[in-house]
Amino acid sequence: MSDNPKPVNFIRQAIDDDIKTGRHQEIVTRFPPEPNGYLHIGHCKAIWLNFGIKDDYRGRCTLRFDDTNPLKESQQFASMIEEDIRWLGYEWTSLAHASDYFDQFYDYAVHLINNALAYVDSQSGDKIRQQRGTLTKPGVNSPYRDRSIEDNLSLFEKMRNGDFEDGEHVLRAKIDMHASNMNLRDPVLYRIRHHTHQRTGDKWCIYPMYDFAHGQGDAIEGVTHSLCTLEFEDHRALYDWFIEHLPVPSRPRQIEFSRLNLNYTVMSKRLLTQLVDLGQVAGWDDPRMPTISGLRRRGYTPESLKNFIASVGITRKPNVIEMGLLEKCIRDDLDLKAPRAMAVLRPLKVVIENYPESENELIDVPNHPQNPEHGRRQLTFSREVFIERSDYEDNPPKGYFRLAPDREVRLRHAYVIRCREVIRDKHGEPIEIRCAYDPETAGGKTRDGRKVKGIIHWVSARHAVSAEVRLYDRLFSVADPLADRKRDYLEALNPDSLACLQGCKLETSLDRADPRIRYQFERIGYFFQDATSRPDALVFNRIVSLRDTWMRKSQHSSN
Repeated sequence: MSDNPKPVNFIRQAIDDDIKTGRHQEIVTRFPPEPNGYLHIGHCKAIWLNFGIKDDYRGRCTLRFDDTNPLKESQQFASMIEEDIRWLGYEWTSLAHASDYFDQFYDYAVHLINNALAYVDSQSGDKIRQQRGTLTKPGVNSPYRDRSIEDNLSLFEKMRNGDFEDGEHVLRAKIDMHASNMNLRDPVLYRIRHHTHQRTGDKWCIYPMYDFAHGQGDAIEGVTHSLCTLEFEDHRALYDWFIEHLPVPSRPRQIEFSRLNLNYTVMSKRLLTQLVDLGQVAGWDDPRMPTISGLRRRGYTPESLKNFIASVGITRKPNVIEMGLLEKCIRDDLDLKAPRAMAVLRPLKVVIENYPESENELIDVPNHPQNPEHGRRQLTFSREVFIERSDYEDNPPKGYFRLAPDREVRLRHAYVIRCREVIRDKHGEPIEIRCAYDPETAGGKTRDGRKVKGIIHWVSARHAVSAEVRLYDRLFSVADPLADRKRDYLEALNPDSLACLQGCKLETSLDRADPRIRYQFERIGYFFQDATSRPDALVFNRIVSLRDTWMRKSQHSSN
């Protein structure tokens, strides 16, 4: 292990104990995603845990795709999962698939049949579910439970050979239909699926269930610590039963931890798939989605996601994490990294009447106020500039220190200007502000002892770069979209989760902006170029605002 400080949690303590007692000389973990959708931030927790243990303990971690259901899986999903893991900064020791072990799983199933521990059930799926009983009522034995070993072997071979239709038969384990743990009530091991598999083609028409493949895959790979979320705790007795009754090469130790739940979104892959299929979002990598791909496209950094997981920690206590914590982690990460730039999203023209019409000047400014190593850039100042529409008010409220009739404000890094006249459209809305500037106030200087409290950002109208800016917000308008069982969760979608602003004006330096760099647009937030952005058609996504606007909204509504 390295000498760097490592996370401390109950799983790592268990691993340390296993090493001290000599139970394991090498630590082996695995990350077993299903290639039936994109990874989301909940998977980030399992990735951080499993691959982090591999790195810190100098062990091994297998990326093993659980490709046991060809109806929903694709190579596209598998490729994106690999990309997401590498983007987070991790690398697997080996790449595997559950389908690599299909022959071995089949042999294991035959082993159970030969030992009268599995049988072919010819009932419908609905009938099998009815016979399983409830938490308070024991299950009922299948009428096919006592089929002979010979009949079961023959039927199972015919299932493999494709002699039956989907759903005509299943293979079940013979355990205990009266068990208090319902996972032990003769679970299904194999079902018939006449569907081409993405890797094995048409070699198989029967596929193992996840519960049968999962534990045996761990055992085949020599996994020492099988780390699962809490919903698999009740499945552990079943996994142990398989291990005890099969000639597997090793016995993994299963340890459960709480899954990551985040408010203002949904973490169910089924619901995320529905959002994509119904067109409620623009694909799996929509920047509003909690997928790793969506967060990456929005502009989140690998460091911010890993810091978020580290701050949440690994426990057994189920909880729901505030979206604000995730947003804080990206703000903290970008505060010292992101170079500054000026952008006006809703432009209002200002004409400085006493500034020479044909002149302009270059103002040298730092790219980052606290980090000189970020270098400097030059802003072009001219007679006509754009400011934010919200930085002017006809009748300013108390505490408003921006531009208003006959009021002064400082243009950041430049001059103090005073509003002299307002040009309006036919509806009375301001479309141009006529001002005068004080040439003695360049670069923050003042004179006559007067104080100018307001400082606003701007861009030169003649030199500005046009762009589309997409303001992303939380996908749902309520913290728990699934709380109201009587209401479709889609009704809780936030109608303001995306605002596309056209004709935004950016400072000249952004015309040649590196698409890999995240910027702080001063006074607005952090922004990142979208995947669709081009030099001749810039598109910037808002990663996060400078402050927690949702906290301010909730405080305002509570008052």
